[in-house]
Amino acid sequence: MKELRTLVPDFDLVVVDDGSTDATVSIARAAGARVVRLPFNLGVGGAVRAGLRWAEQRGYDRAVVVDADGQHDAHGVPALIDALDAGADLAIGSRFAPGADPYRVGAVRASGMRLLRVVVRIVSGLRLTDVTSGFRAFDRPVLELLAREYPAEYLADTVEALLMVAYAGFRIDEVPVAMRPRAGGRPSSRSLPLAANYLRLLIAILSAGYRHTRQRKDTE
Repeated sequence: MKELRTLVPDFDLVVVDDGSTDATVSIARAAGARVVRLPFNLGVGGAVRAGLRWAEQRGYDRAVVVDADGQHDAHGVPALIDALDAGADLAIGSRFAPGADPYRVGAVRASGMRLLRVVVRIVSGLRLTDVTSGFRAFDRPVLELLAREYPAEYLADTVEALLMVAYAGFRIDEVPVAMRPRAGGRPSSRSLPLAANYLRLLIAILSAGYRHTRQRKDTE
C-alpha cells in the first residue's frame, strides 16, 4: 500500500478484505485505505467482483486491480492507465509481452498457460501473451459489465472474464509490466489441483465459445 500511495498518490486506494482473520482491516485503514469487508472468504474472483461493484456503485470511471501479495509492481499502474487513455477498454499487465522483465513459472503451470493462450486465440481471435494476469485496468463500460458478472472460480476470474469482455466487443490491450515473487500469502496454485482446474476452465472456455458462435449466427 505504501508503494501505491507513493507512485499513484491521486488514486483512491480500496482494500477488499476477503473474510480475513488477521490484522488486514486495521493495517489497511491505518494506511489510509478504504476497506470493503466480506463476511467470509470468497476467493480472488469474488473479492475482485466485490471491489469492482463497490467502484461501479460509487461512480468511478476506472479501476485498477492490484494483488495484495506483492507480486504486482505498482510502477506498472501508469502504463495500464496510459493504455486506457489510448483507447483500450481493458488493459492487461503482461509478464510475457516484449519489454517485460523475465518471469519464471513452474513447468506444469507454464504448459497450462501456453495451452490457455492457444485456446483463447482459437475461440476469440485474441493474440495475447498473458491471459491469466490479474494485473488489470478497467474503463467504465467494462467496469459496469464485470461488477455484476465477474467469475468467481479459480482461473476463471482471469481467463473467462477476459472472454466476457472480448465477446461484448470491447477493446483489450496488453502492456509489459514487471512482476515480483510473492511476498506473502499462500499461492492458490499450490492448494488446488492445477490439472483439474485447467481442465474445468478449458471446458468452460469451449462452451462459452460455442454459445457465442451460436448467438452470433442467430443474429446474422
